[in-house]
Amino acid sequence: MRPRFPTRRAIQLALTANAIRPVPGVRASVPAFFAGWLTGELAPHLLALTVADTAAHLARRGARSTSDRVALGMAAASAAGLGSLIATSQKAKGAVEGALAEALGPRYVEDLERPPDPKDLATPWGQLVLPFRMRNPDVRRDRNLAYAPGGKRFLMDVYRPRTPVEGRPVLLQIHGGAWMIDSKDHQGIPLMLHMAQRGWVCVAVNYPLSPKAHWPDHIVGVKRAVAWIREHIHEYGGDPSFLAATGGSAGGHLSALLALTPNDAGLQPGFADADTSVQACVPHYGVYDFAATSGSPASKARLEGLLARYVVGKDPARFLDEYIAASPLDRITDKAPPFFVIHGAHDSLVPVREAREFVRRLRETSEQPVAYAELPGAQHAFDVFPSIRSAHVVRGVERFLDWTYLRWLRDERG
Repeated sequence: MRPRFPTRRAIQLALTANAIRPVPGVRASVPAFFAGWLTGELAPHLLALTVADTAAHLARRGARSTSDRVALGMAAASAAGLGSLIATSQKAKGAVEGALAEALGPRYVEDLERPPDPKDLATPWGQLVLPFRMRNPDVRRDRNLAYAPGGKRFLMDVYRPRTPVEGRPVLLQIHGGAWMIDSKDHQGIPLMLHMAQRGWVCVAVNYPLSPKAHWPDHIVGVKRAVAWIREHIHEYGGDPSFLAATGGSAGGHLSALLALTPNDAGLQPGFADADTSVQACVPHYGVYDFAATSGSPASKARLEGLLARYVVGKDPARFLDEYIAASPLDRITDKAPPFFVIHGAHDSLVPVREAREFVRRLRETSEQPVAYAELPGAQHAFDVFPSIRSAHVVRGVERFLDWTYLRWLRDERG
């Protein structure tokens, strides 16, 4: 049975309020995330539904009762809140561009082969009307290629331009899901479709998941995928000598750790001679303080709960060194590749201060550019489907990767 109009409006107002100011606390983090994520990224759609529902109710019943008038007040408050969320989403454009200009130089766009025009920087409203319909006729997807024996957790998809290409830069997408769930089929799609349309070859990988697998099986799987890419991606038009890594949440952790542990023999059993370096890294809302060495209460709770029980399966008090070896925050060296770290200011699952500390340490140590975009109002997983915010982020990532690739080409050619 459909909830009554006042109930619908009360629920929407509560969801909007949580998206504007997420409910705090570790116990509330998961429901606060889910409610805030969908409400924030789908704010234009929810605003349209609120207006339509309210108009239909007024046409059918008017505002005769006190409950009707209260519900109309809640509808107005929801509409104002959703409008605020839409305006905040638009701020991602400035946050991303400001981060790139700070890290790469205010005139970095002059180094791009095709500097962005007003259309590139505008919100692609037509694309956002049906956000879950993620297709691009200019992109071909080669599905379920095995990069190692072991079944579906060792499969990858390749996204590439429909028109055959050669020697194009490669982007590796690593999915998130708390090292325990999800697959290559559900994350990073907007970015890969965008980059493949513009000539990149993109690879989305599965990897072993906990609790069946235990650390370091996850990163070993990712490094096996990199070894496969080095050997075979030319068959799909990619240049095996330039590989950038990206991913969100657990995928952000894995992409960052991959970038910071090139050719680490301890993480490459049986393929220690393979080149597993990457030339750039763009982690989104990643887990960086794996060992909780920063002292963050949220990091400590994650360490003692999720990681110790399911992902690593060892007592962190006795085996802390193993957690440190898995922690990007503790693996930073001056050999780190260029980074573009992206995090939401309202992230309920991985607090933003974790990203801030990672960036601070990277900038202190790395010899390469470190860009950092902290997105106003953004929750975890803001980029899973096209939205106002994710569209601006995708285009900013494109500019960062193109700039990094072109600089790498110039260095390689002397």
